[in-house]
Amino acid sequence: MKMPRLSKAETRILEQVWKLETCSVREVLESLPAEESVAYTTVQTLIYRLEEKGALRKVKKIGNAQLFEAAIDQNEHRTGLLRDLLDLFGGSPRLLVSSLIENGEITLKDLKALENAAGRKSSRGGGGKRHA
Repeated sequence: MKMPRLSKAETRILEQVWKLETCSVREVLESLPAEESVAYTTVQTLIYRLEEKGALRKVKKIGNAQLFEAAIDQNEHRTGLLRDLLDLFGGSPRLLVSSLIENGEITLKDLKALENAAGRKSSRGGGGKRHA
């Protein structure tokens, strides 16, 4: 399934729904940190947009409140974002990481930690695709 393109605000609301699982607009609003406080109608609009895009679905109505849950998996969403990001770099992880280094977004210390983590993963037998 093709992941829908989401704005930062939509993604932030979706993240809250992933945390809350099944929730109302009011519960999403109340779950936002104080520094991210927005109007009820803003959260409502974002939730309805996410529903239109297929990222959320209505699951129940209690009184006047609609309850929603995520219709897309968090890991699948992140994987889709990573694929889109890699596409911007011609599919090259090396170009992506090189750009992150040049911009100071990632340090050599970060790279060393990633290298160590990758080494541990491959030594446990989880290091990628297996060939027969």
